[in-house]
Amino acid sequence: MDDIIRSFADITSVPDFKETVDRSCLHTADSLDVLQMNIGRRCNLACKHCHVLSSPARTEEMSKEVMDAALTYAKEQNISTIDITGGAPEMNPNLRYLVEEAAKFAKKVIVRTNLVILLEEGYTDLPEFFAKNCVEIVCSLPYYRAAEMNRVRGDMAFERAITVLRRLNELGYGRDERLVLNLVYNPAGAFFPPDQTAMEKEYKERLDADFGISFNSLYTLYNNPLGRFGAFLARTHNLESYLKKLYEAFNPEAAKSIMCRFQLSVDYDGKVYDCDFNLAAGLPCLQPEKTIFDLLGKPYKKRTILVDKHCYACTAGAGSS
Repeated sequence: MDDIIRSFADITSVPDFKETVDRSCLHTADSLDVLQMNIGRRCNLACKHCHVLSSPARTEEMSKEVMDAALTYAKEQNISTIDITGGAPEMNPNLRYLVEEAAKFAKKVIVRTNLVILLEEGYTDLPEFFAKNCVEIVCSLPYYRAAEMNRVRGDMAFERAITVLRRLNELGYGRDERLVLNLVYNPAGAFFPPDQTAMEKEYKERLDADFGISFNSLYTLYNNPLGRFGAFLARTHNLESYLKKLYEAFNPEAAKSIMCRFQLSVDYDGKVYDCDFNLAAGLPCLQPEKTIFDLLGKPYKKRTILVDKHCYACTAGAGSS
């Protein structure tokens, strides 16, 4: 279990999540819509807000055996969306295999990317590959100006991201209705994101005016107090105050659509979790079946969701699911 999760018990100024949320939100829906697959921890970046502690030094990656089991489960349960994440999922050598197999039956295949990986040797052909398979791309762009983004990601990170976005636009992403391009904004510190609708408008205006770039939607996410960001909060003695801000921003309407109610998350080793944040915290599903292999050939059963105080990050404001 994540050390940050252990420390939540000592923060008495913030009530347990299950005491705040409506009890109906503590159970999964009648069926699953999304299978999220975290196919590795290796990444070309080591972002400060990363909840799974990805970096170039990590080596964990999902095998084809686990991928095949996850795909079989998705077909058995008629799951419509395969959501592929990491790390940088591109760095798993079997990503192309996974995308092609998922695209044969899933209505939607999502790949989450940091963009700049697509300029590195061995990955430059992926934009065309994604377009060929009608992959929906969800990409992180911390800001629409170089100075702010490069402070977070490193020198020239913004310029490289813009190069990739332009290439994606050339292929039809953000312009062809079949090729969806969504951006993600994460705050660079212990503060909340601006209003999502207003921020999306601002991003669209600036990226179009300055670079001729278009995209579909922008998601403004609250940083989850786990991983590197959680360690930063604890180190700077801001963990309690940040959790309290999340609790005070709790939105019961956002809680109704919290992602863990409609999805299952599979880690690189086949273990299953309610969401990618529980995966990061080492909090497995509350069910006898602990791996994707255990679930094969069995009917779907609604499950009680394992929650803790980090769940407030997904129910603050407009929600982060």
